[in-house]
Amino acid sequence: VEQGIASQRMDRRQQDDNKVIANSAVKNALGERLRGSNATAGVKLIAGMAGGLAEACLLQPLDVAKTRLQLDKEKRYNGMFDCLRKVAKEEGAPALYKGLTPFVTHLTLKYALRFGLFEKIRVWMNGGSSGASSNKHNFLAGLAVGCIEATMIVTPFEVIKTRLQKQKGTENLKYKGPIDVVIKVTREEGLHRLWSGNTPTVIRQGSNQAFNFMSMQILNDKLWGKKQGDGKVLEVWKTLLNGLLAGAVGPMFNAPVDVIKTRMMAQTYVPGEPVKYQNWFQAGALIAKEEGPAALWKGIIPRLTRLAPGQAITWTVVMRVTALFEQYVLPPAEANGAPAPKSS
Repeated sequence: VEQGIASQRMDRRQQDDNKVIANSAVKNALGERLRGSNATAGVKLIAGMAGGLAEACLLQPLDVAKTRLQLDKEKRYNGMFDCLRKVAKEEGAPALYKGLTPFVTHLTLKYALRFGLFEKIRVWMNGGSSGASSNKHNFLAGLAVGCIEATMIVTPFEVIKTRLQKQKGTENLKYKGPIDVVIKVTREEGLHRLWSGNTPTVIRQGSNQAFNFMSMQILNDKLWGKKQGDGKVLEVWKTLLNGLLAGAVGPMFNAPVDVIKTRMMAQTYVPGEPVKYQNWFQAGALIAKEEGPAALWKGIIPRLTRLAPGQAITWTVVMRVTALFEQYVLPPAEANGAPAPKSS
């Protein structure tokens, strides 16, 4: 009897340990196990939205600084901190949160789509298996979901956000808010202009997520000896570090297309008049010619300062939200990766 009680205590203690960070489809990108139940598919969307909301509210000023620096042809701002200081001093602290509404909306929807769709694409590439994937499959699944999210969500919301963030001052502004941007851009320039800069956005998002998901798995393996499907739970600080490093890889490579995207989204289209930036390739060549090649990396510091910790925050929030659901909603057996017992 005593041995039986001790065994039950050991089993209960092991279950508690396993529940510290429960497995989920989301964490497959981090090397966590996937046991795809119907319930966790919806939780992935909620977790992704929570991560996007946290990132947007905490790091919005850095996005404003990035946009202002990328549009700064007169070299008015001397770096990220100078930009933040001048915007706050001349326009007030709330100006650092210009474009927050479309930023929050686009991040929450984007992460919901990203974390909800990545696993489906990865499993499909795996021949229907939810087991460990190769770096190639993680890369391609991330690339696919990045391209899809760019066209469906990111581009129109980025156009709205950029138009709001480029406005200086607090009075006599052309755009009063995100809805006003949609109305005026559609009426004055045409509905299709909400997708201005879509090509560089697709390149940026696709490459970002390709490197993001692949890098997370490589970092898990090389730094901590964790492989997909091994059930090993990483401490929060390790997840934060991995997200920080993985989130910096893509932006380092695709900084030029991000500058091109911002320039194309910010320019106003007047029917019958030529625009300065006609397509993404011509825009890149023109920026380099007029302002020097270094101009294609404008805003890289605030972008890295936002994206790298932003990914760390998002991954951590996503994992915790998913873990809470699996601990308190899913049956214990299903939360630990086994199918729930059938009732007789």
